[in-house]
Formats: sequence, C-alpha cells, structure tokens
Amino acid sequence: MADPRRSPLAHLAEPLAATGIMRELPYLSSFEVRGDPAEPAMARLGAALFPGPLLAASWPTAGHAAGTGPRYALWCGPGWYLLVDEPGSALAEAMADDLPGVSAVDVSAGRTVVELSGPHAREVLAHGCALDLHPRVFGPGSCARTNLAKAQVILHQTASTTYRVFVGASFADYLARWLLDAAVEYIRGEPVDQ
Repeated sequence: MADPRRSPLAHLAEPLAATGIMRELPYLSSFEVRGDPAEPAMARLGAALFPGPLLAASWPTAGHAAGTGPRYALWCGPGWYLLVDEPGSALAEAMADDLPGVSAVDVSAGRTVVELSGPHAREVLAHGCALDLHPRVFGPGSCARTNLAKAQVILHQTASTTYRVFVGASFADYLARWLLDAAVEYIRGEPVDQ
C-alpha cells in the first residue's frame, strides 16, 4: 500500500535534488521533551533512549546535540530538548512510560527537515542566518534555534559540510524556495526551476 502522506516539500523534491546540495528528510519522528536533566526521571529516559553512557549520563548542553546514528537529541533551551529519530521508529513507544516531571509531546507532523551538504552548504546558509557558522564557532554537533531568512528554525550541523534545517511545515515552502535562490551561485549547469 502506498504511503498516503505528502511531505511539505514533495512538490519541490526535484528542484531540491537538482541542486546537488539539498534534499528534504520528511517524516522524521520527533518529540519535544521538557524536564530537569538532573532529575532521575530524565536520567531514566536518557538511559532508555540511548543505551550506553552518551545520554544516560547527561543530556546535551547549550548549543549542542547528543547521540549518534539516526537517534539524537538537540538542545533547544534550558530543560528543553528535541529528540529525533528515523521515520517510523519506536520513539513513540519509548516515550510512553510514565515519567513524573517530564513532558514529552510528539511534534513529528509539525516540522520537516531540509538537509544541505557539500562544500558550499555553509555559504548558502550564511546568506540568511545571523549566526556565525565558522567552524571555530559552529561545528559538527552544534545546534541552535535561530532565524533563517526570517523563518524560525533549528539548525543542526551533523558533519563538517552537512547541516539539517528543522522548519515548521507552514514555512517549509517559503524557506525551501529561499534556499534554492540562495544556492543559485553554487550550482553547476542549468538554473534550477523553482
């Protein structure tokens, strides 16, 4: 049976792919989690979600992400995290436990992700982002809530030349078209049709 969902950027999949540096990562599972990282319930949740010492010991600190592979956590503010996993993951089941003092809300349908990768990804983002994206300041594992081309986003650098932009579904079309325009000077060959 075909998937009945339609991602916020399905209509721009071809233009994004034609850039060679952008693609949508639709349907990622994500939960906003709020709680004091020093509380035992948050430690239990970290241990359940991330077996091993990585998050069981501590949640990500300001401006950073924690976790490797498809499941990771982004710091969004004091006691506020965005947990992200692959589409269709068991993240919802892991969040079903009763954890006093911890709030977990499924926000998977509220955002989509545009991934930019390649040697010019940073320059494309810098056209509309006030953050200093220089590698000395914002490197792999960094994340921040910011504005990109006047849209509120969460920016996460996953590798030296790869960034993920979490944007609200209602702003996805606007931001993707802005990114396509900002990337024009870095695209080889024919102009990308928007």
